[in-house]
Amino acid sequence: MIRFFFLVVVFSSFVGCGTDSQETNLNSEVDPVKQKVLSAFPQYQVSESFNVGSNVFVRALVADSKNKSLWVGTSVGALEVELATGNVRQTFTRENGLANEYIFATTIDSSGRAWFGSNGGGVSQLSGSDWTTYFPMHGLGDYWVYSLADEKDKAMWIGTWAGLSRFDYKTGSFHTYVKELVNEWVYGLGLDSKNNLWVGTEGGVNMFDGQEWFTWTHKEGLGAANSENLPFSENTGLGTRTRHDLSVMAVGQNTFNPNYVFCISVDQNDVVWAGTWGGGVSFFNGKTWSNLTAKDGLAGNIVYSIAAQENGLMWFGTNKGLSLYDGIRWQTFDKENGLLDNNVYAIAVSEDGRVWAGTKHGVAVLEKHTPQL
Repeated sequence: MIRFFFLVVVFSSFVGCGTDSQETNLNSEVDPVKQKVLSAFPQYQVSESFNVGSNVFVRALVADSKNKSLWVGTSVGALEVELATGNVRQTFTRENGLANEYIFATTIDSSGRAWFGSNGGGVSQLSGSDWTTYFPMHGLGDYWVYSLADEKDKAMWIGTWAGLSRFDYKTGSFHTYVKELVNEWVYGLGLDSKNNLWVGTEGGVNMFDGQEWFTWTHKEGLGAANSENLPFSENTGLGTRTRHDLSVMAVGQNTFNPNYVFCISVDQNDVVWAGTWGGGVSFFNGKTWSNLTAKDGLAGNIVYSIAAQENGLMWFGTNKGLSLYDGIRWQTFDKENGLLDNNVYAIAVSEDGRVWAGTKHGVAVLEKHTPQL
């Protein structure tokens, strides 16, 4: 049984706020409306921390606005937490319906069902109190599931280590894509307003418009250059699962593979954001890819998670902390100002505007802060 310990930690100081924030002006000219928004750069601080265990990883987070809860996927099970109080509503392990406790992906579909992708236990669906788990024997691409995306009222897209599976809600059947992908190891999924599916893999990014497939790699601008001359990572490709340990280190230092995409997010303007291994965060405006790295203000160049807010703010979970970006300025959070660990594997934004960051040890909550004059 997981215990979700509530530890209130209020910090009076934080990095990159006000006049001390870093600025990255990607456009030489900013229109007056944009400038007015930027003049009131939001300032956040860590307000609370929830500890789930010293050796427990939080890999997945999703805010459920209908039930006013936060779903937390960890390396030892899943939790449903009440947003208003921080109290645990439900805890799930193998004894409670999961096929495997190590959760890498979670989402809520258009019917309100909770989905969990696990490390070797397929994908499980929770509807009320009823569990259904799908394995390759049912049509799922693989037992290892690392990303989920709900195609509203139609299907659930499931990223696995053996291709991309689509589960049709109406028929209950699967269709798996492998040869269409630039690489069959799928980590990130996102849908834009036109229902185009964006897929982050170990070999680049794919897009499926329902009929055609498109591919982008480092050659097309995905991922920044290796300015630090880091060793190239060999932990990728169509090899064995035994060497897919998800480690970004080699001989004590970070490695580099700009084609390796950990996460995908599509913002309100249909800009596609991809978190890469050592190449920072890449964004696609419909024509070209551009990149943001630590030199621009990003906390770290290994980007595990991304969340887009409706107000245009972007959040990036990296190997060196959590970064907030408004299009020009940056604000960064790490262990020194409230995070439980600097590796941020999951981010969720709740309806009330709070931001939830999942790391090793637990979850930190960030809220807007109004400095006292």
